[in-house]
Amino acid sequence: MESPRQRNALRTIMDEHEQLSMVIHGMLHFVRLIDKGEKAPGLMVFRAMLYYIREYPEHVHHPKEDQYLFKLLRERTNELDDTLVELEYQHTLGESLVRELEHVLARYELEGSPVFPMFRDLVEKYATFYFSHMRLEEEVVLPAAKRLLTPENWAVVDAAFVGNLDPFSGANLKDDLEQLFLLIVNIIPAPASLRPAI
Repeated sequence: MESPRQRNALRTIMDEHEQLSMVIHGMLHFVRLIDKGEKAPGLMVFRAMLYYIREYPEHVHHPKEDQYLFKLLRERTNELDDTLVELEYQHTLGESLVRELEHVLARYELEGSPVFPMFRDLVEKYATFYFSHMRLEEEVVLPAAKRLLTPENWAVVDAAFVGNLDPFSGANLKDDLEQLFLLIVNIIPAPASLRPAI
């Protein structure tokens, strides 16, 4: 049976994945509107989405997964070694893709429609990559963590994730990132399902 700490840590991770899914869906919706020739919000909204991804998942969520959850899983088993190496690589790759998106967005702002296909394709690539990344964590790593980590391990993981500067409940980033997230979800409508079915 899951301990309260385990449930808290898992709930935090899943909530953060869901929040990020909404932002990524917003990015996809944004470029698809442009691609169809429909009116899209100003590019500052897309830039805000990239800022959200850089400031929260890339700087807070991923380091906590690497330093706490993945580290403790390695101490308990070697059955996930290849998966954890792949996920850590994907964390680095994700940050690199965000930088690429920032660069191609700047080119699109300067050069206009000739650059749009590159911009759209990179957004699609990032979304596919990131949805796959989260599925791997949710379908392989989190079930293994439920099975293998001890209550003492969960106390460490829970404390780490409770300490996240969560834009919905944390103190330090709450004002800025909560407002940013609300701006994004209010401008870009969410679909019934945020992530593609497997």
